[in-house]
Amino acid sequence: MPEINIGQVASFEDPGRRVVEIAGIQIGVFQLDGEFYAYENTCPHLGGPACQGKILPRVLEDVAEDKKSAGRVFSRNQLNIICPWHGFEFDIRTGAHVAIAKYRLRPVAVRTERGEVYITLPKKSGATP
Repeated sequence: MPEINIGQVASFEDPGRRVVEIAGIQIGVFQLDGEFYAYENTCPHLGGPACQGKILPRVLEDVAEDKKSAGRVFSRNQLNIICPWHGFEFDIRTGAHVAIAKYRLRPVAVRTERGEVYITLPKKSGATP
C-alpha cells in the first residue's frame, strides 16, 4: 500500500490529533509524548467517527486503604479517545477499548523520518485484494 507524507512533526500538537482523508479513507493520527499512533476513523462498535471524539484522561476509581471508594480520579499516564456517537473509550497508545477486549480501533502504520510524518494507507475495508 502507498506511503503518504501527511506533514511535519512540528505541525502536530502533543498531545494532539489530526484526521486526514486520503483515497476515501479517514485516518486519525495522534501524537502523544513524542510518539505517533494512527487508526482508521471508524469505531468498531457501530462505525462512528471514533478518532474525532474528545481526548480525555482515563477515569479511575481511587480506592482507599480500607478498600472503600475515595472517588474518581483521572489517570496521569493514559489518554483515551472517546467516540462521539456512544462514548466508547479507546487507549490512544494501543487502540484497545478500555474494558471490552473485542473492541479495538484498526491500526494504521505511521512513522517519522527527518521531521516528517508518514502513514501507510490500509486497504479499504471490505475491499478485495
